[in-house]
Amino acid sequence: MRPARVTDEVGAGGAGGGRLAPVLLVAHGSGDPRAARATEALTRAVAAARPGLPVRASYLDHGPPRPGAVLAELEAAGHRSAVLVPLLLTAAYHGRVDIPGAVAVAREAGLRIPVRSAEVLGPTAGVVDPRLLAGLLRRLAEAVGAATPADGGVDGLVLAAAGTRDAAARDTVVQVAEALGRTTGLPTRVGYASAAPPTAGAAVGALRAAGARRVAVATYFLAPGRLCDTALGSAREAGAVALADPLGDAPELVRLVLGRVDAAVSGDSR
Repeated sequence: MRPARVTDEVGAGGAGGGRLAPVLLVAHGSGDPRAARATEALTRAVAAARPGLPVRASYLDHGPPRPGAVLAELEAAGHRSAVLVPLLLTAAYHGRVDIPGAVAVAREAGLRIPVRSAEVLGPTAGVVDPRLLAGLLRRLAEAVGAATPADGGVDGLVLAAAGTRDAAARDTVVQVAEALGRTTGLPTRVGYASAAPPTAGAAVGALRAAGARRVAVATYFLAPGRLCDTALGSAREAGAVALADPLGDAPELVRLVLGRVDAAVSGDSR
């Protein structure tokens, strides 16, 4: 299937021969400069994967640039529509409130172009995208130095996530952990950096208490930062033998972002 195309000439939802409407990636933002570098690397990778597609990054916090400012710049440059992709793994507060709020503020400031918002990168409608799972498995393979965790001698996995008080959002993290467990055939638990128990270290400890001798950590973060360091640090202290890097600009994540763009343009929420 060819990717859906939304062009500036025909506006959102159309197709034609004009230049592609730009994509705005919206990250949470962090005071840690590594996070911004990771977001910019992902932005470049998405643009490189679809030549001719303008791709910009923005941040809800610790910016600039803010989403509204970039949308205003795109409109001023003559673009007649845009597609917004949340760089978020759950539809918690930032996805449900902050991103729509940022677009609303831009509207109040005079933004007129249509903006299509894509789904978050984590599970939607109870479905874990295989590209997300493949990206996590790539990072795990890099961490353990083998094609699969089991090939690297791993006998237990922890999915380390940021954490949220939103129970529905936590359910989607559990869905990813369950999919990871089914794919690898290994016992898998969730651990958080904040806002909800258990910690990543406690999850490692629970697996070790149940008989696992070599526990690895799949890192359910898009970029490094304070919360990621907290989760991985607690897992390391609890005896984890391998810690995966954040997803960053993994090729699978690039394809997932573009898939979200295409779904937003076509109106397909699957």
